[in-house]
Amino acid sequence: MSTTNDKLIIAGREFSSRLMVGTGKYASNEQMVAALEASGAEIITVAVRRVNITDRSKESLLDFIDTKKYTLLPNTAGCYTADDAVRTCRLAREAGMSDMVKLEVLGNEKTLYPDNEELLKAAKILVKDGFTVLPYTSDDPIVCKKLEDIGCAAVMPLGAPIGSGLGIRNPYTIRIIMETVKVPVIVDAGVGTASDAAIAMELGVDGVLMNTGIAGAQNPIAMAEAMNLAVRAGRLAYRAGRIPKKLYATASSPIEGMIE
Repeated sequence: MSTTNDKLIIAGREFSSRLMVGTGKYASNEQMVAALEASGAEIITVAVRRVNITDRSKESLLDFIDTKKYTLLPNTAGCYTADDAVRTCRLAREAGMSDMVKLEVLGNEKTLYPDNEELLKAAKILVKDGFTVLPYTSDDPIVCKKLEDIGCAAVMPLGAPIGSGLGIRNPYTIRIIMETVKVPVIVDAGVGTASDAAIAMELGVDGVLMNTGIAGAQNPIAMAEAMNLAVRAGRLAYRAGRIPKKLYATASSPIEGMIE
């Protein structure tokens, strides 16, 4: 058993890597490029508001990204209303970025939790407009089901608040979400180190998206490689099937059948 032929499928598109990474918060564009390479990711998020798409004669973040190698996932980070998020996605598509989008509609600046009412409103409009929508949402199975029913291609519940590095605080609700929806479930936000990514994948989620956990590390390039390995290891462990947890010991070398 290996992860080689274990593809992540989103809206009919196949990806070999189950790790998605962001492009913000790096010390330099050169560092970002090196970290992307080390991560092994194929899908990378780009905050539309950080990209110069009105005057391409000036330097842009996209100048440093090989769009033949990576699938861009425009991100509506910083949007607090459905109208603003929809406008941002349409602008990204008109600029030729992508019609597969990471939809964020935030509730307030302190927690960065999603505003689910506005999120559902925006998702409905974007799906109708032909976008492939991957919504960042709270870990609410009901909301995730509603997003699936609207036509979203995946759901992306948070593991912990954005940028917190707290790890997977809600494994049980994530498991309920996986039972509730049939579209891919991708943990988004809260991953701080490689063990967090492995834990998420061992739950059986389809992928993990992160930015700060890599870009904010003391050595982002090394952390990107660590996350790459962790996601692959966690997925392989999930498919292998862990042993059941027991209260008492079980001998590794049973004595039954031994000749005295």
